[in-house]
Amino acid sequence: MDYTHYTGTRAVSDFMYKVYGWMSAALLITAGTAYYVANSPVMIEALYSNPGIVFTLMLVQLGLVFGISFGIMRMSFTTALGCFLLYSLTVGVTLSSIFLVYTAASIYSTFLVTSSVFGAMALYGYTTRRDLTSMGSMAVMLLFGLIVSQLVNMFLRSAQFDFILSAAGVVIFTLLTAYDAQKIKQLGQRLMMEDPSMTAKVAIIGALTLYLDFVNLFLYLLRFMGQRRRD
Repeated sequence: MDYTHYTGTRAVSDFMYKVYGWMSAALLITAGTAYYVANSPVMIEALYSNPGIVFTLMLVQLGLVFGISFGIMRMSFTTALGCFLLYSLTVGVTLSSIFLVYTAASIYSTFLVTSSVFGAMALYGYTTRRDLTSMGSMAVMLLFGLIVSQLVNMFLRSAQFDFILSAAGVVIFTLLTAYDAQKIKQLGQRLMMEDPSMTAKVAIIGALTLYLDFVNLFLYLLRFMGQRRRD
């Protein structure tokens, strides 16, 4: 047996376990926060009677994502993890509105479908020997086009165009899930050879990337599968 290969493979697997572990923890915080806020009349009233709070939360989220992405090398592991979990909590606050718009049953069923699609694509990205770089580059370019198109549709208010954009969003984040899973695995392999001491902090970056893929895939699928509340 090639012991070096075995230990290297084991080390990469442990790295990926950390990535998915922190991602899962963040998703649990987001889901729990969203459910708690949605079932707290006082918090809902405070949150949605003052648009400035939501806007501030969005700025905080943007700052945390950029701070983690570009400043993690200067952060301690504890600081990076704290910022990531704080980010997931603020996302839960802003996502609490989905419980006011859609039925709980449709939210749960969409979550299960999202988990299945995400799991399948992440597994494919992790196990495939095919280089997904070109697919990922295409998905990133399409994502920029999607963002611009959504901004345009804020003025057009076209339901048909919105439907098309939602379908595009599902496809884009499905592809990105596979690409990001492969990219994170390759990064882990590189770190094992170059600087194993960085794996803990880089696992946070990987978890944030896959967390964003999951949340966006869930939100776009919810546009198709979500049943609106009648009350």
